[in-house]
Parts: sequence; C-alpha cells; structure tokens
Amino acid sequence: MLFKNGSSFLLYPFRVSYLYVDTAHKYPVQVVINVSKKRFKRAVDRNLIKRRTREVYRLEKQSQLYTSLVGSNELLLLSVQFIGKQIYDYSFFEKKMSGVFKKLVAAVGTNEMKKADGDN
Repeated sequence: MLFKNGSSFLLYPFRVSYLYVDTAHKYPVQVVINVSKKRFKRAVDRNLIKRRTREVYRLEKQSQLYTSLVGSNELLLLSVQFIGKQIYDYSFFEKKMSGVFKKLVAAVGTNEMKKADGDN
C-alpha cells in the first residue's frame, strides 16, 4: 500500500516514500529503513548503514518531524531506502537526514493545505 499509493522523493543517498493513513495510532510515524542486498553483499555493511540511519532518525525525529505532525489524526507511514553506492560517515548521514526531514515537513504542509481546501 505504501509503495503503490504513497508519494516519494529522492534526496541522495535516500529514497523516501510516505503515505498518510487514517487509523488509530500511538505514535505519529511508522518507519521502515531498507538497504539493498544487491548493492551491499555483506550483511555487516548493510547493518552498519541501517544502524547509522536509525540513530540519526532517532535523534532528530522529535525536533524536526514530530513537531510538524502535532495535532494530526493521521498516521504517517514512512520508508527510507538507502540507495547510495558507498558507506558514508555519520556526519554525512546527519546532514542528509536533516534534508529529508525538511523536505518531508514541506510535503506535510502541502498535504495539510490540500486537505483544508478540500474541506471547504
């Protein structure tokens, strides 16, 4: 459902897909982090990338993402796919995830505006 009906954007080295669903939820976002086995054959490399991505997401979600979702009754389904060709250092992940959050918040604002226009 997320990949078929959702929206997506690319901010190298991440491809982000997202979809709003109207369902009961405890947290405003459900996230999936994916690294391709085709690009990184060794599980150690895939796990390192996923660990770095998860840690950056964990540290930045409250200040950058959750604040824009306050008051929304919808659940945001989020998929973050790493499509890079090499393993980057942690500071690179921080910078890029910050860009992902900014772009996602802008998309959230656009979605809220469309809903408000549709209600009138």
